[in-house]
Amino acid sequence: MSIGKIATVNVQELRDAFDLVSIGSQFDVTAYICLETGKIYCSSVDAGLEDDALPEDVDDATRYLAVPSQHDLDLGRRLALAFVAEKLPDDHDTVAGFFRRRGAFARFKELLAERGKLAGWYDFEAQATDEALRAWCADHGIELVAAGPGA
Repeated sequence: MSIGKIATVNVQELRDAFDLVSIGSQFDVTAYICLETGKIYCSSVDAGLEDDALPEDVDDATRYLAVPSQHDLDLGRRLALAFVAEKLPDDHDTVAGFFRRRGAFARFKELLAERGKLAGWYDFEAQATDEALRAWCADHGIELVAAGPGA
């Protein structure tokens, strides 16, 4: 459900925070958007992000919104299979099989490299990620800007 504009957020800062949170399962990374200022706070003791500590009231959902991860936006298996359906339809069953076991993305990327499609995958993934983040922002009333908040 879309609500009125809450914050103006720098698109590159959001993408950087999203990328950190998406790999965060290894480092327990968290990131939040301040809904009043648009500032993004990231934290992870394991990844050395202590300098940008979270505000004490970060649990206040009226003031802060957690930045989603790749998993939250469903940009894993579904996206890989969409790419295969479009670019490598003959490999669909093989790739679907990859996702029934651990290490699926490593095998998927190996196959893409063998087929000369790895760069195309990265472009496809980046475009889908940007679209998903824009939709997420629209759903939460966040305006994305190229310059810093307030600019």
